[in-house]
Amino acid sequence: MEDIQKQIEAIVEQLFGTKQDVVLTRPDPKFGDFATNVALQLAKDLGQQPRIIAEQLQAKLQQSLANQVSDVTVAGPGFINIRLTDQALLQSVDFTSPESRKGQTVVVETNNPNPFKAMHIGHAFNAILGDTIANFIEASGAKTHRVSYHGDVGQHVGRSMYTLLKFVDGNPNKLSEITKEDRNSFMSKMYAEGSAAYKQDEQAKLRIDELAKQSFTREDKVYSQVYDICKAWSFEQIDDIVARLGNKPIEQRFLESDADAVGVPIVRANVPKVFKVSDGALIFEGSKYGAFDNVFVSARGLGLYGARDLGLITLKEQKYHADKSYIVTAEEQRAYFVGVFAAVDQCMSAMKGKTINISTGTVKLPTGKMSSRSGDVVEISWLFDQVAEAIRARGGSDEDNFVSGVLRYQFLKVRVGGDVIFDINDAASIEGNSGPYLQYAHARAQSILAKSTIAPVKLKQIMPGERALIVKLSEYKEVIDRATKELAPHLVCTYLYALAQEFNRFYENNRVIGDPREAERLHLVNLYAGALKSGLSLLGIHAPNKM
Repeated sequence: MEDIQKQIEAIVEQLFGTKQDVVLTRPDPKFGDFATNVALQLAKDLGQQPRIIAEQLQAKLQQSLANQVSDVTVAGPGFINIRLTDQALLQSVDFTSPESRKGQTVVVETNNPNPFKAMHIGHAFNAILGDTIANFIEASGAKTHRVSYHGDVGQHVGRSMYTLLKFVDGNPNKLSEITKEDRNSFMSKMYAEGSAAYKQDEQAKLRIDELAKQSFTREDKVYSQVYDICKAWSFEQIDDIVARLGNKPIEQRFLESDADAVGVPIVRANVPKVFKVSDGALIFEGSKYGAFDNVFVSARGLGLYGARDLGLITLKEQKYHADKSYIVTAEEQRAYFVGVFAAVDQCMSAMKGKTINISTGTVKLPTGKMSSRSGDVVEISWLFDQVAEAIRARGGSDEDNFVSGVLRYQFLKVRVGGDVIFDINDAASIEGNSGPYLQYAHARAQSILAKSTIAPVKLKQIMPGERALIVKLSEYKEVIDRATKELAPHLVCTYLYALAQEFNRFYENNRVIGDPREAERLHLVNLYAGALKSGLSLLGIHAPNKM
């Protein structure tokens, strides 16, 4: 596509003495393989009728691109439709990812749930999206570092510790009563009860504030033992869960306690130039930059989220010196990060524009929204169980490769920033736009290949019933290119689903095994399976040979 586009641009310059960017689109297959409205774009500057310009281009294209183009037609007021030769169409089938970021170094946070709380469905969404974005960036040629960031200090720790200390009643060994399988739910219960106490009981609120402060020092022996045990539990759970989601391992875990130690001095060093003193607190006036005024260091001298994010950005820079750093967070944090990045621009100008926040929408079950702050959440362990049960009910395998395929596809098929309605029955269905449908499609293609006793042979000529599938296969690289540049996994999901439907139409009307063109059609099935596998791999979804 890119080669044809550049040649058309050269012909436009040759004919009309002007440079014009040519955009090629995919028309209805009955009109051709590509279309362009370049004649309409040129008409105003040239002072000519667009159809006259299109007809001049038509003649020149047919002459200059005879080896690649079999037909050029003009439609309507001046649209140009182009059909490729069989050989050119076959050569355009390419499943490699364009290396648009070759030579770059990129850091991606692929998970960031806090310890001392249960990991819920929203965390799974962010982790899957972060990991998939890392896949895209890595495939585009960048040296990609997967990292994570977690809050091991602060208010949420105080809420959990308030209930945990009551549970152990001076004896940290009591935590050994909690089995590994129950830890996630146990921690969810501890946090929820602490959150409720914070809202309902003034004495509890004061105690929780003190326990939050202790998370930075951990001088009390019982506090320290409970803290260390539950922190270790949390990270073990987080690592296990993100692995079950299909994420690749991280190489570095960053903690808020470390970021705080770096970020607070940065804030203090930039008073009053960037941060203002207000009632003893250090505030960034984000309202001047499209965000909101935010406290970075409290009146008690404690670093808050903003200071820690400055510290985290600094720690990442010191370790990786990356060209870009991506973080995935919920939509409600968008304005917060606008303010943080404005503060970075003011006091850390060398890192201006390096960190990018990708905001997700809200995850909802058909019953409504969840809230991690109240403890009213859908734990990811529950979701794993429900998805596995739904797969088994349909006669499928409940291995993690298939469960994660359900989860990843259901999250990734929605445009980044859009809300996700997670209907378990739809997500686990082997019919329709779902992960299992595409996994089954790949297994089905492999089954067709396994039935034959002859070797596939590359096509030299395309028969009418085969062309639509080959055209769809030829779109793979341009879809991947766009999805990679825009960091938009949903484009790949949409394409793979359309490709599978196109293959079904082909297979319903064209015999493969036993046909005189069996060898050539096996090659076509092989190409199709390769496109599915490559695309699913970018999404982090297993492409099985059997279901």
